[in-house]
Amino acid sequence: MSRTVYTARAATADFSLGLGLLLLTSCGAPPAPPAASASPGSTTAPVPPPATTPATTPPGTPASGWRTFTTAGRELSFDYPADWTVKDPGGALSGDFVDVMNAGGKQLAGLRTNIATGAECTGKSAYRIFDSQPMVALAEPGAADAGAPRYVFESRGEDTQALATRSTIAAYGITMVPEESGATACPMFHLFLWPPSGAFFGGTYSPELNQTPGDPALPYLEKAKLYASTPEYQDIRTMITSLRPADGIAGSAGK
Repeated sequence: MSRTVYTARAATADFSLGLGLLLLTSCGAPPAPPAASASPGSTTAPVPPPATTPATTPPGTPASGWRTFTTAGRELSFDYPADWTVKDPGGALSGDFVDVMNAGGKQLAGLRTNIATGAECTGKSAYRIFDSQPMVALAEPGAADAGAPRYVFESRGEDTQALATRSTIAAYGITMVPEESGATACPMFHLFLWPPSGAFFGGTYSPELNQTPGDPALPYLEKAKLYASTPEYQDIRTMITSLRPADGIAGSAGK
């Protein structure tokens, strides 16, 4: 039986990080770059999360060498490495439309708000969970029945090419969907409730953008598994999981 999950409709311009890829469904997602997937046998059980250590800095306090960004409407804040760049159009769009680039100028994540949410699970596919962590700071009052949002790095599909495909993709972000327990899962829905509707903060894993060790010919999902242990990924994870309501934040440390 299909269970309820969040779907979304962008209320702003087209997402450069490909939000449509994060809404991957059995009935077809928007075209993605040619890609690869996990090895045969990964369809029977998810991959356990890597042994990562959550940031120990108190909430609202950037780690050493990090800066804090606060959205133009002063609603959300997150921390990011000082040598990364955060771009914000400054109210030119309906809702927040923030992009985060690493020191080399490659886009690693995006924050979008004012996204309409719905509910539907049109089909299930093989999946992997590379990392997962609750994010209680983003739990919306009155939405306790949906559970607290959680950060996740996960995949859908089982193709074995070296890059992502239309049916096989990996992504990291924040979701309201409970963790799966079977061999297959509903599409990825990396959205969380945030007034007036919903929001997105994450990105699609790409070996061409995300610094990944190992043989370039490895299957795409094997590369995603390797990426989960890299310093760059740990910085992305720390950044996304630092997202919080901006109440009490002194302001942006820079854009």
